[in-house]
Amino acid sequence: MPDVAADSAASASGGELVPFVPDTEIAVVYPLHHGLKPPISRVSISWARGNNLRVSLLRNPPSNSDSDGEIGGKVVEVNLDSGAADVREPAQWRRIAYGSVTPFALLQSRKNSASILSKLQSSPSPFHLDWQKGEEPTSLKAAWELMEMFYVDKLCQSWLPERLVDWLADYDCLLSGDQPAVHSKLVEFQGTLVTLQVIEDDPKYWEVISSALAVGWLEIVVKLLRLHGSYQLDQIGHRETENGLVETVAVLISMMPRMRPELKNGKLGECFKAKPDFVKAWEKWREQITKLDSSAFWVLCDHRQTREGLKNLIQIMLGSIRILCTATSHWIELYISHFLFIRPFTVGFESMYNLAQKCIEMKPMSSPHKLLRLIIGIIGENTEVVLAECSRGFGPWMVTHAIELLTARSDQADILLHKEHDDIGGISMEELHRLVYAQVLTSHFLTWQIAPVYLTSCMRQGMSLLEVLLYRQPAQHNQLLLKNLEICRLYELDHVSSNIMKIAGVYHWKHGRKGLGVFWLQQARDEFLLNKIAQQLFDSQWEGLIELLGSESKPAGNLEFLHKYRDFKKLLQQVCDRKTPDAARHASDLLMLLMKNPSTPQRFWLPLLYDSLTLLSWQGRPLLNVSQTNLLLNKLQELSMASLRPGVVATDLPVEALDSVRLALATNLGRAILEEQ
Repeated sequence: MPDVAADSAASASGGELVPFVPDTEIAVVYPLHHGLKPPISRVSISWARGNNLRVSLLRNPPSNSDSDGEIGGKVVEVNLDSGAADVREPAQWRRIAYGSVTPFALLQSRKNSASILSKLQSSPSPFHLDWQKGEEPTSLKAAWELMEMFYVDKLCQSWLPERLVDWLADYDCLLSGDQPAVHSKLVEFQGTLVTLQVIEDDPKYWEVISSALAVGWLEIVVKLLRLHGSYQLDQIGHRETENGLVETVAVLISMMPRMRPELKNGKLGECFKAKPDFVKAWEKWREQITKLDSSAFWVLCDHRQTREGLKNLIQIMLGSIRILCTATSHWIELYISHFLFIRPFTVGFESMYNLAQKCIEMKPMSSPHKLLRLIIGIIGENTEVVLAECSRGFGPWMVTHAIELLTARSDQADILLHKEHDDIGGISMEELHRLVYAQVLTSHFLTWQIAPVYLTSCMRQGMSLLEVLLYRQPAQHNQLLLKNLEICRLYELDHVSSNIMKIAGVYHWKHGRKGLGVFWLQQARDEFLLNKIAQQLFDSQWEGLIELLGSESKPAGNLEFLHKYRDFKKLLQQVCDRKTPDAARHASDLLMLLMKNPSTPQRFWLPLLYDSLTLLSWQGRPLLNVSQTNLLLNKLQELSMASLRPGVVATDLPVEALDSVRLALATNLGRAILEEQ
């Protein structure tokens, strides 16, 4: 609970007065980017889809003389929230969403591992979220702590009422609505505290003390009691009996036995872990209160408000239902006061639902808070109601993760939530809620990448929807594309990864980034599209475009010819420059590979052979043997026959190119025959 500095009297008594601050609504400012030049003459606001506002802005119509060329108006949409219950800032909702991914994924991994299943059953908390320290109270956080308290943390079952006291101390500020809560009473009184001359004369003073005591906020009660005027040095002399009664009540309150393992710093009471010790201490404490109630010192107390106020506090500690009902505002406050002062020995769920119904009858509410509806479902042990309230009041995030808590210790809930229903496509309620939450995540560009964690946990429809999600991501952004491929690798979606790379390759090729397009198609090993691209390269200035391939890219399809042709041209240049036999022999080997390769287009046979005249006419020993030369002659004959067909594309080689190649091959054949004999 947040702190507020007290007045001088409180400071003198040792610390702050009431650890509460007034609830001030912080105005939320939504940016409106419209780009219109002023003046704007009219603004119209209406609802759009979901939680969006449609804002229409209109300018004054310009006259013909002073028209500035600007548009006359614009319509923009403003999103009022991020879709998370009770979380106003989108960044805060995204932090919660990201913070829950790791424990969720870890739990699913443990569930899927049969060897660790026995450890899961003995784990005190299979799903735990770390909320930020100092974070403002929210209904979402309050609901989550309720679920953990009742469904997961079995160690607290023996002191469950005290856990409810702590929970109400943290979140009573959220319950202030049509009816004021104890928190709001204290805040209101704190605002008027500095103006009071004689604090004990104000009925509000005793009212807020009674309310704080009824819900177990002992440290606040003691601080307020020690603001009593009888503690002042100029008053203590003639108000000694009155001050003694106030101090005695304060000491008894600070010594109240509490069935819990420990208390936080600054909290009052005496802790007992064992029930027998607690019962013994409680009976002794009650005897002291009863003895004080019948003391003769009350007759000597002249201040009526003090006498009546302290008597009320004693009746609260003695469990007077009438006084408790007056001191509390909501049924949950009355409910907790029962555990503190009427039924202090309650353990676990013992008659908790019946008591709650009784308190609701005594403190009815026209429109109960969503947290109170959730509590009714929890203590009523009704899984369907709990799920419905989680979905209704706290959104998809809550219901998706609450299922993990509901099924942690309950076989009945586990069966109910994992039962497959034909009317929703043969999936279970658990899978349905995960799919809904995944859809919420995919609707935002900063959270879509964590949706696969939830989709892959849905055995029926999750993987198909994950594929749809990955295909929907734009291919033009390289970082996003790499993220897509990483997700595919993690979940072994090789076919999706290949298709995404094909999509990226086609996109970049069509938009002029040809090198990037070829790269992604090569990564996808799409020979069909690579062959078509190779054909386009052949029909254009392919000798320049061939450099786009790079030296480390993987060849596929007709692009394999381009790679080998590039290497052949480099070797041929070395042969012309150095005239070395080794380079010439290597170049002739590469020439044969090109001519034998079925991916080499027929239209390139003659240019290759014409470029290789230096090799075919090599001085010294022939570079090609008889069989190799015959193969090239057959290719040349086949090319001559093909040139007679209609539609053949003519090359830009000299007219005598064919005859020159034929003569060089014939000469090389004769030399090769003589060499082999």
